[in-house]
Amino acid sequence: MKGKRNVFLVGPMGAGKTTIGKQLAQTLHLEFIDSDQEIEARTGAPIDWIFDIEGEEGFRKREKSVIEELTQKQGIVLATGGGAITEPENRTFLAGRGIVVYLETSIEQQVERTRRDKRRPLLQNEDPEATLIALNEKRDQLYREIADVVVATNENSIKSVANKIISQIQEG
Repeated sequence: MKGKRNVFLVGPMGAGKTTIGKQLAQTLHLEFIDSDQEIEARTGAPIDWIFDIEGEEGFRKREKSVIEELTQKQGIVLATGGGAITEPENRTFLAGRGIVVYLETSIEQQVERTRRDKRRPLLQNEDPEATLIALNEKRDQLYREIADVVVATNENSIKSVANKIISQIQEG
């Protein structure tokens, strides 16, 4: 992987960052870390509860601290939360400390993959699809801005997406 020892996965919720990240870490013999799971482990509270109590601003503050720390590790695959890239510092940490892979997926896939998940605070409303569209409009450019590699996850198996990421990383 030519100098950079970390792989950071960014993309919208439902893109498969955690699932693909685990496969990628296993294949590359790296440690897998999910930033949201790390925040939950450190606080002892689920993400949706943190959003309820501290709001998105409080959550983003915690997330920034965790991402700053985790991106300094070596030999990891890190799955970030969908909104992690909204903080400029996070984009700097991710872009500067590893290979950033944007897992791109369609709104339809996001809706399908998140519709039964009650632990996604930004989707607990009357029209989750409209929320996903609005988030995509705000965040897509930010994902692309720091991505070294962009891989579509629609209709592809976990293993094939992981293999595609590895081959693109090795080419680059």
